[in-house]
Amino acid sequence: MEDFDIELDEMELVAAAVGHYYHNSINKQPQHSLLPNRPKYMTELMEGPEDECREMLRMDKHVFHKLCGIFRQRGMLRDTAGVSIEEQLAIFLNIIGHNERNRVIQDRFQHSGETISRHFNNVLKAIKSLSREFLQAPPINTPLQIFGSRRHFPYFKDCIGVIDCMHIPANVPAKDQTRFRNKIGFLSQNVLAACTFDLQFMFIYPGWEGSVSDSRVLQAVLDDPDQNFPHIPEGKYYLVDTSYLNMEGFIAPFQGVRYCNHEFKGANCLPRNVQELFNHRHSTLRQAILRSFHVLKERFPILKLAPQYAFQVQRDIVIAACVIHNFIRQEDCNDWLFSSVEEQIVEEAPDYDDLLDMPSGSPLKEQMGMLLRDSIATSMWNDFLNEWNEW
Repeated sequence: MEDFDIELDEMELVAAAVGHYYHNSINKQPQHSLLPNRPKYMTELMEGPEDECREMLRMDKHVFHKLCGIFRQRGMLRDTAGVSIEEQLAIFLNIIGHNERNRVIQDRFQHSGETISRHFNNVLKAIKSLSREFLQAPPINTPLQIFGSRRHFPYFKDCIGVIDCMHIPANVPAKDQTRFRNKIGFLSQNVLAACTFDLQFMFIYPGWEGSVSDSRVLQAVLDDPDQNFPHIPEGKYYLVDTSYLNMEGFIAPFQGVRYCNHEFKGANCLPRNVQELFNHRHSTLRQAILRSFHVLKERFPILKLAPQYAFQVQRDIVIAACVIHNFIRQEDCNDWLFSSVEEQIVEEAPDYDDLLDMPSGSPLKEQMGMLLRDSIATSMWNDFLNEWNEW
């Protein structure tokens, strides 16, 4: 009898142990979220030097994790059985940050071509959906970059930003190539952009044929309320170059007068008249959009070459690049690419436009634009002469 009782006790202990193990297995909370195992490449990237991560992902680690957090918290992307949100974003950034082909990314991340393509498109869609949040109109107050400059304040106190177009190489079917061939002979999409003096994009409109002039792109956007071009408050204006009409809301330099920074070097460095002084200071302010374009293309070299994607995807890549550009600007004041252009003079891109192709504007708006520009230039010139005489 005693042996039988001992045997029962042992059986009860075994049963209790099994029950305890089963209970813990069901209710055990993992130490980490249910994410797939991180692949070797991602482990090396996330745990490696900051410089290497910055080179491959085109941003610092803390900015990368902040962006991943937004996607996860808002449910814009989700971790899959084999690919975490971090890896999905890394795949996307490797492609647009290095213009890599699908085959290269397959080898790097050890996923199939279908998986790479699917996550690329998912991330592209997620980033594009952030455009309304991160591409916003500027405040109506005088920008600090103008307010703090004796050369620009109070003359440009009502300027809220800069507008220009950039040409991005395009890959289009043979039947469309005539329309996309720009003035200097290569296939491109003409992208209208507006930026702040803090080098953030507030409006972006890609996809125009390269043969269309900058001024016609702007006019088409202004005529189409569905494009949501930022409203220009009364009395405010953007700076534009000579490819655009000088009119109310858009102030261009004087035609046929020295303008670019390199024209004011050497023996003839000082402006010789009211128009040259205005043009020179207008040019220094318009550097904001040239620097913005420069940083954007340096960060995402896919914008320097025509990628092998459908044209709609090529358009969306431009929008996504601008969204990430702004996100980095807001999250990382020490970003290395923005820091590199703070005092840099960016040379003008080739002039794609033909002045004869300018659309005609409203005579009243043109007259108001002329009066405003003349008023600014005269005030600036008078103060310049007074300062010179004081010397």
